Amino acid sequence: MAEKAVDFSQLGTPEKCVADFCLIPIGTQTASVSQEVADVQRLMQKSNLTHSMHSAGTTVEGSWDDVMRLIGQAHCMLHQKGVVRIQTDIRVGSRTDKEQTFGDKVTAVNNILAADVKS
Repeated sequence: MAEKAVDFSQLGTPEKCVADFCLIPIGTQTASVSQEVADVQRLMQKSNLTHSMHSAGTTVEGSWDDVMRLIGQAHCMLHQKGVVRIQTDIRVGSRTDKEQTFGDKVTAVNNILAADVKS
C-alpha cells in the first residue's frame, strides 16, 4: 500500500522545544568574544523565553518559531554591530509525550546522583 502524500504546506512546527546553541562570531578584532556573548545574553533576557547560559553556549526553551526567531535575531544583532560572519551550532529537541523543561531534565539526573550518596 502506498503512503499517503504529505501536504508540506500544512505542516506546522512543534509547540515547544528546547534548543542548545553556540553562536560563534568569526573575524572579531580580538580572540575574546565575551562582549558578543553579553550582547546575546541581553537579547535573551529581553525575549522572556526561559534560558540558561553555560560555558559553551545557551539553552533556551519555547515554541519552535520563537526559539528559532530569537537565534536569528542574535545573528542579525551581531551583524549590525559589525560581525561579518557568524557560525551557530544548534541542537534542538521536542517531544509530545509529556511536558518537560530543561530544568526538569537536570533535576532528574541530580535526583539519581543524590540517591547514589544515600546508598
